[in-house]
Amino acid sequence: MTKIRVLIVEDSTVIRGLLEHIIATDTRLEVAGAAESGEQALHILSRLTPDVIAMDIGLPGIDGLETTRRIMSQMPVPIVVVTAGGAWKDSSAAVADAMRAGALTVLEKPSGTTSADYQFLSEKLCTQLVLMSEVKLVRRYREREVALRTPAVERRSRSSYWMLGIVCSTGGPQALVTLLGGLGADFPVPIVIVQHMAASFLEGFATWLEGVCPFPVVIANDDTVPAPQTVYIAPADQHLSFSGGRLRLDSADPICAQRPSGNVLFRTMARSLGRNALGVLLTGMGRDGADGLYDIRRAGGHTIAQDESTCAVYGMPAAAVALGAACETLPLEAIAPRLVQLVPAKEAA
Repeated sequence: MTKIRVLIVEDSTVIRGLLEHIIATDTRLEVAGAAESGEQALHILSRLTPDVIAMDIGLPGIDGLETTRRIMSQMPVPIVVVTAGGAWKDSSAAVADAMRAGALTVLEKPSGTTSADYQFLSEKLCTQLVLMSEVKLVRRYREREVALRTPAVERRSRSSYWMLGIVCSTGGPQALVTLLGGLGADFPVPIVIVQHMAASFLEGFATWLEGVCPFPVVIANDDTVPAPQTVYIAPADQHLSFSGGRLRLDSADPICAQRPSGNVLFRTMARSLGRNALGVLLTGMGRDGADGLYDIRRAGGHTIAQDESTCAVYGMPAAAVALGAACETLPLEAIAPRLVQLVPAKEAA
């Protein structure tokens, strides 16, 4: 079996050695090389031809953000950001901008073999490196191409939409920037998001997202009445649902190996809102959200899945399309214009 070649970019000698050890112990992976700076990584990249890169952000000289940008413009390779758990909160803009520049996901780096979560974080790192190595890197659509592929305006007079639910996983943060930014500040309904993400990164992610999108962004609390023009993010390790006009949290068993699960959000929206529900399923591994999206469509609501050509990972949307859950399949840049067509500002409840 051909092993997956990993390039490690990490300035700390100790952490670099730890990552080399973790990767070397996984039979699916091998260390193609290691770099202690962005400049060195760029210099050896073409010679090593790695299948995937484990990238730190806080590098000397050219930082991980600029290194990611240059790699994606010169010789695109799947990039996994591996950083300390607190780094997302302290440097959230840098990490998320690296993802927007092309990195596929962000993981917490193991701190040492004696730490309580070493085994969990090590296994997760190796699994993500394997999965990300298989991702087909996609080109971004030019504005003119998106306009040509955006459906004609289709208004319905029988009802308006009351809530937008969005579910995403790998590649989700950068997809959310594009989608939310395209809606405009006057998009009139509450926006509820399930983004699969480690708890240690969630608070910083919410802070960063608020800084780059036109809406206030909060981590949802139990028994909250969602307000228009506000983004609510599911908290880590709790399902987020909607019933009785309120957002609800619970710690029931994971669904599709996820808690929060997009299926929970979409299914409760279908039951509570029926044809007044809007559901969007974005990039991500697995099939979470597909069944719930189908429930929204069956209830008369409108559903959109991101198309394969603009997904970092075409797993969850593919499952929805196969199920017949999507009313429309659109490139990422076309989703916000379509939602604005469906929910004009003047239709605010």
